[in-house]
This record gives sequence, structure tokens and C-alpha cells, in this order.
Amino acid sequence: MSFTSGGSSRWTDVGLATAARGIATCGDFLAATTLTLTLQSAGAGGTAVAGVLLAASLPLVLLAPLTGRLADRVDSRTLLVGAGLAQSAICLALAYAAHPLLVVSLVALLASGLAVTQPVLSALIPTMVRAADLPRATALNQTAGTLGVLAGPAVAGFLVGWFGSRVPLLVGAASYLALVLAGLLIRTRRGGARPATSAASSDTATPAGAGANWRLRHDPLLLAMVATLAGVIAAVGAINVIEVFYIRETLGASASVYGLVTGAWPVGVLCGAWIFARLARRFTDDAALVQAGLLLLAGCCLMVLVSVVVPVALLLVPIWLLGGVCNGGDNVFNNLVLARRVPEAARGRAFAALGAAVQGAAMVGYLIGGLLLEVSEPRPLIVACGTAGLLVLLAFARPVRRAARTDRSRLPTPYPPADHEVVLTQPGVS
Repeated sequence: MSFTSGGSSRWTDVGLATAARGIATCGDFLAATTLTLTLQSAGAGGTAVAGVLLAASLPLVLLAPLTGRLADRVDSRTLLVGAGLAQSAICLALAYAAHPLLVVSLVALLASGLAVTQPVLSALIPTMVRAADLPRATALNQTAGTLGVLAGPAVAGFLVGWFGSRVPLLVGAASYLALVLAGLLIRTRRGGARPATSAASSDTATPAGAGANWRLRHDPLLLAMVATLAGVIAAVGAINVIEVFYIRETLGASASVYGLVTGAWPVGVLCGAWIFARLARRFTDDAALVQAGLLLLAGCCLMVLVSVVVPVALLLVPIWLLGGVCNGGDNVFNNLVLARRVPEAARGRAFAALGAAVQGAAMVGYLIGGLLLEVSEPRPLIVACGTAGLLVLLAFARPVRRAARTDRSRLPTPYPPADHEVVLTQPGVS
């Protein structure tokens, strides 16, 4: 495990990385929203729109094993600069693409670039700061991503309304250059034969092969955490498809109210990140963080269940805010546990695996939601989503407790000292 030690955290590098993530995330959602609106307006049909959404998610799942290894084995500066330039060029091509099949193909290539930059940036953050500052750095990183998620669709809607589809895609192409600039300016570097350079020492070498033996299945606590998160997302994720029909048709809300309600959850995520980043500093036991995460996931599921009793859509805003707060807190806890337990040289693979699990589970949720809407009304489906999420948590509660007991009995201290790199292995665990 490698954090900055014996020196101050590199907050300038953290600022550059988080700014790049926020701007690039805004570009991702700007492009996706623009293409969805354009295809729908052109009468391309639901198949083309679904194809775009699938193309934007599938590479993050399929390429995770490859991109995670790239993030660990190739210089982070090379990856950020190369991927940023490639994404900018692809988005520029999208601005002039007309055929739906070409659009879907270019979106898949664009998402492939995200599959590279996402683990690179996530793995860089823990290397930039001292262990005590990691919760704050994680909250900053999550805030940048959330702001990008909020801003992208709003900017796309404005630009498409005023200028059509080409201008927002050109703006999106420019947004990816933030990754190039960050890659050139960030002093902290990791990956390949180059040591992970931190604020403590830019010259301290770490073996290029360190962490090569790390596997998610070797760490029962991490495995239980990722499996639980994926299971809950798969169970509750259908709400993302169902909510538009529930808000617009069942509750009879306008498009503006729908936008207000859907924006409440990401705002809650942002607030939850900062609230729980402060609390996370008090947890020195990884198992306690994972178990606290279960309670936060339960809070998300409960807010989904409560949402079915509202008579008007505006009352969903405080409910979605609370659900987002729980979601943001769980994200902070998950990232903190991952950064603490995974050797520095394997963090790219670890964050790619977590991202793949989340994206894959979300895709399952989208598919389930789309199929169930053909045979049922939105309100009972929302009840089913919330109930299914709680049942998944109940099913995973015992494995998580068992993994927590095993972890506490194995380690003499809550987690390894921040200036040592440790590979956690337990033979026989799959």
C-alpha cells in the first residue's frame, strides 16, 4: 500500500485530476444526451437510442481487465494524454457522423477511452495524498464527477435547442483536452517501469511488478463489498428506466419538474460525499466501513420504497436527496476501502474491476426495467425494486459479517501502515 508519507499531500495535483475528471465527465454526458436527443428527434427509434446507451456502457465492462492492467503498467501521463487526444478526435468525428450505425460505433470507441482514463485517475488520487487526507481527496474527486453528471445534460439541452447537435459535440470534443492538459501538468505519476511519484518523494522507486499477484478474490472483504454493491445496483437499477414513466405519467409532472426531481439524487450524492468524508476519518477498521456501507445502501433502497407513497412529484425531491446522500456516503466508503487495501501497483485493476461491476449491474437493471414496463405499471415496479434491493442486502449480510470477522482475526492492526505496500492474500478463497 502506498500513500504519500513523510510529506504533505499534493493538493495541486488533486485539483488538476478532479478538474479533468469533472470536465471530461461533463463532456461524456453532454455527448450522450446530445446524441440521444438527436436520434429521437430524427425518428431513429428506440433501437438506435438503446444502442447508443448500450455502446456507452458496454466497453467499461468488457475492457475492464485490459484497461486496469494498462493503468498499472503504462505511465499515467502517457495514458491520459493519449486517451484524451483520442476521445477528442472521436467526439469531433461524432459531430459530423450521420448514420446511426456509425454513431453507435463511435460512441463505443469514446466509451473505450473512458474505460482507460477512469481507472488511471482513480488510482492516481491515493498516490497524491497522505492516508489521513484520502477521504477529503475522494470527496473532491466524487464531487467533480457529480458536477459533470449534473452539468452535461443541462448544457446539452441548452446547446441542442439553440444550435443543433453539431455545436455541443464540438464542445464535448474540446472538453476531453482537459485530460491532456492534466496529464501534462500533474507531477504525480504511476504505472509501468516508472515509480509512483508522490509528494513525499518523486524519486523513490517501487518495483514495476509489485502487486502483480493481487486478485480481488484473494481479499474476502473487498470481494463481499463489490458483490454486495453490484447486487443492489442490479436490483434497484431498473428505477432509472421506470422513474420517467412514474414521474411523467403516473404523477402527471411536467418536463421541468421531471428535471428537478432527477437532479435531486446527484445533488444528494455530492452532499453525502462531503458529509461522510468527515465521518470516514474516524473509521480505522475497513470491516466497519464496509458494514456501514451496507446501512447506507439500505437507506437508498428505503428511499426508493418511500417514493411510491407521494401524491405529487415535487415531494420526491427531498426523498431523492436523502437517497443520494446515502449513495454518496457509500461511494466514499467503497473508494476508501479499495485504496487502503489494494497495493499501489494494482490499483488500476482494482478500480477498473469496481467500475465494471457497477456498470454491468446497472446494465442488468436497465434491461430488467425495460422488460417489466411492458407488463406492469410503474408504481408496483418501484415497490419491487426497493424490496429486491433490501432482500439482496439481507442475503449478503452474513457473508459480509463472515468476511469482517476473518479480516479482523487476520490483521493485528485495523489496516496496514500507510507507508507500506501489502499484498493481501488468502489461499483457497474464490
